[in-house]
Amino acid sequence: MMKDMEFAKSLAEAENFIFSRLGSSIRLATPLGLGKPNQLVNSIYERAKKDSRISLKIFTALSLDFEKPKNELEKRFLGPFYSRHFGDDYPHLTYLQDLHKAQVPSNIHLHEFYFQAGALLKNENAQQSYISLNYTHVARAVLDHDINVIVQMVALSKDRSKISLSCNPDLTLDVVELYKKSQKPLLMIGVIHPDLPYLGGDAEVDASFFDFIVESEEVRHSLFAVPRVSVDEAEHLIGFYASQLIADSGTLQIGIGSLSDALVNAMIMRQKDNALYRKISEHLWKGRPDVHQKIHLNILQEGLYGTSEMLMDGFMHLRKAGILKREIFDHNESAKRYLHGAFFLGSKDFYHWLGSLSGADYEGLSMTKVSKVNDLYDPHELAIRKQRKNARFFNTCMAVTYLGAAASDTLENGQVVSGVGGQYNFVAMAHELEDAQSVLMLRSTNLKNNHKASNVVEARGHATIPRHLRDVVITEYGIAFLKGESDDTVIRRLIEIADSEFQEELVETAQRNGKLSKEYKIPSYAKDNSLKKVKEFVQAYKDEFKLFPFGSDFTSEEINLGKSLNQLKKAHAEKLLGFFVKGLGVSKNKYRAELERMELYKTRTAKDFFYQRLILGALGK
Repeated sequence: MMKDMEFAKSLAEAENFIFSRLGSSIRLATPLGLGKPNQLVNSIYERAKKDSRISLKIFTALSLDFEKPKNELEKRFLGPFYSRHFGDDYPHLTYLQDLHKAQVPSNIHLHEFYFQAGALLKNENAQQSYISLNYTHVARAVLDHDINVIVQMVALSKDRSKISLSCNPDLTLDVVELYKKSQKPLLMIGVIHPDLPYLGGDAEVDASFFDFIVESEEVRHSLFAVPRVSVDEAEHLIGFYASQLIADSGTLQIGIGSLSDALVNAMIMRQKDNALYRKISEHLWKGRPDVHQKIHLNILQEGLYGTSEMLMDGFMHLRKAGILKREIFDHNESAKRYLHGAFFLGSKDFYHWLGSLSGADYEGLSMTKVSKVNDLYDPHELAIRKQRKNARFFNTCMAVTYLGAAASDTLENGQVVSGVGGQYNFVAMAHELEDAQSVLMLRSTNLKNNHKASNVVEARGHATIPRHLRDVVITEYGIAFLKGESDDTVIRRLIEIADSEFQEELVETAQRNGKLSKEYKIPSYAKDNSLKKVKEFVQAYKDEFKLFPFGSDFTSEEINLGKSLNQLKKAHAEKLLGFFVKGLGVSKNKYRAELERMELYKTRTAKDFFYQRLILGALGK
């Protein structure tokens, strides 16, 4: 290890160090998500790609990249946005690009335990090499696979005396601990990124934690920041229902995405304008069974403590709103904490917030190992159980069977969409803790080949959560409380939050299978579960349920264009022709800003004219 905090000045030095120590057999692990030092990983991959004598295994998860444009219109729209948001120098992962092109050499093997959602569907190499694991079991798998080097992006303290694992202490801390116990050798390589937020807690380590550290001018690219997403009407209602389950002085875990944003938006409304929040709740439950003994509408006076494998923008908003303020005493760290996280990923604003924390905001946030966050098995287990009171663990899923099993990561044909991650961990933990709830948030329908299909189904070939761990399921049509209930009751409650178009079929199937009483009839309050009704409800409170509740990384013109291009993307040939014809009657001056953004206000070719009118037709609609 270099002495007196003097680090290597080039990535090539780190690459050469690894190969000089390990020879031609490299079994490399690199953090999931943000913590990958892409440039170093790329140089190691390229070296192995050029030399078939090198055996390279890469073990990781959540290899981040942005979606490539599929046609010229998408290229015109996404190209300038990507350049502005990610920068022109963002180092794409070469192995990921080769994976998409089916060009990974035979001497290189890639294994992921979690995919960027939907990014590797139908990719044979990735699907066959996927390893299905609970998040808390990954460190053990790394040991079993005999990984011999970890490369990780890290942060340097202002006084240059310490290193922070920052965005990814999650598995690194657990892996290093396991390797020490087993007395196996493991090289640790750190790559300093100047913009990575420096965070303390368990993530703060001495430089001696690493065998080699690089601080290079080469590492100046933008951090991968997730664009802030829109929230539609159905998602807003799911989030609002979910917010009513949160008890004051409780514990919170949430993920990333539009449903989480919807939940956070509703929680802030509950805190900031409680009278309006109660009014909406009363409107929502009118004419339905009384659930007031199971929901919470009060202001969160004592606030919440957060313990979440993933930290994202929502926790920032909750802290700023005065909600994330309940502190627990962490015995291992001998400090009070309002938030524990294992890894973080989010927007540019979120990274800026993390990097500018000070005082109690900084001291109360601890990045730590995933085994500490995702389960209870700790020397201080009794204390952890007491700290995690009134816990609410929110996760999303793709489908729920009418018996309460949930599919969150895999399609019927076995194709993996994402991964198990920590979902099972938190679901199981909710059943172990007193007064805790595991809440699965689910859109009631999806589109399959442009046809509407129910996400409440009879059966599912691949389940992430078994039915004996059923607890709470939420759709845009309500909350189904399932824990400890009979199969007949579970089926009734799930049918009553399903889309009405599919309810009768579900009833008939369940009754034919002998799982639902023949006397059961769908109650009147659940007979009009329709998207039209959802949109009408949300429209009545449109100022509270905004399309972008926390702002957008897109301009107003880009938002309009995004909606239009989404319509065109879903349209078949006949419908596209309809958009074109409609566009012939729309003045281009009305949407000048949008057309100029796409470089289509002035057209030079017949193709440009076609694209211009196609977009005008969609904008006009």
